[in-house]
Amino acid sequence: MPTSQDNTLGQYLRDRRAKLDPAALGYSLKRRRTPGLRREEVAQRAHVSATWYTWLEQGRGGAPSAEVLDRIADALMLTEVEREHIYLLALGRPPEVRYRAGEGVTPRLQRVLDAFALSPAIVRTPTWDIVAWNRAAARVLTDYAAIPPDQRNVLRLMFSDTRVRAAQSDWEAVARFVVASFRADVARAGAGDSVRALVEEMCQSSAEFAAMWRDNDVSGHGEGIKHLHLPDQGRLALEFSSFAVDGRPDLCMLVYNPVTQADQALITRLMAEQERPAALAWSVSSQPAS
Repeated sequence: MPTSQDNTLGQYLRDRRAKLDPAALGYSLKRRRTPGLRREEVAQRAHVSATWYTWLEQGRGGAPSAEVLDRIADALMLTEVEREHIYLLALGRPPEVRYRAGEGVTPRLQRVLDAFALSPAIVRTPTWDIVAWNRAAARVLTDYAAIPPDQRNVLRLMFSDTRVRAAQSDWEAVARFVVASFRADVARAGAGDSVRALVEEMCQSSAEFAAMWRDNDVSGHGEGIKHLHLPDQGRLALEFSSFAVDGRPDLCMLVYNPVTQADQALITRLMAEQERPAALAWSVSSQPAS
């Protein structure tokens, strides 16, 4: 039998089991000598035999399957981070991607966005819905608050909004970049089922999107340069970088920084002109920032 030092999975399962409240889960508190759930109660909740679960905590019987690990994670009411941890302990790898639609951003994350005074910053989902933005993004990119929530999607803007299309110096190249990056993000997040209706709708409404989608191109977009054509203001160049939000695999934060002092001065001017309508442009360069 493995020593206590070797059996890290068993130790972790025992620790999580001890932290559960039996009364809250409908179990009697009578004749309990230790805190938490009993092994047989966890086994019952996970739909496995009590003997097998006991062996698992003792480090006997080999590695469990992914399906059983998921049932144990549910039985122990583990968070996504804790679920990933037992996969790493038991199988030496994280679980398969399991996409879940997010519920927006926390006030703390919104404050992070707001701290970028002269850098437009947004948060989007793997399906490229814009769910948060700062004041600079509203002034330099577009006023997302004026767009219905179900329409705040980059694909919809790129292929359905004539103003966005007119703002591109090379619309086809930019659109291909967006579609290829979207496809890569959706696959990485395991969100294929979630975007099926959107893709079908876009294919029906735009022959150009349908053709680009059939090409099956994929592209990364971690960083690069975004070129904007601002009405009555000229060109604006922004370096962008994308960041994962820890604990929220459904979110990605993008921050755009002015490339030159002239670009910074232009943003400063736009921020000061509250009465002007926000610029609307999505000209993105696929070339990485140097």
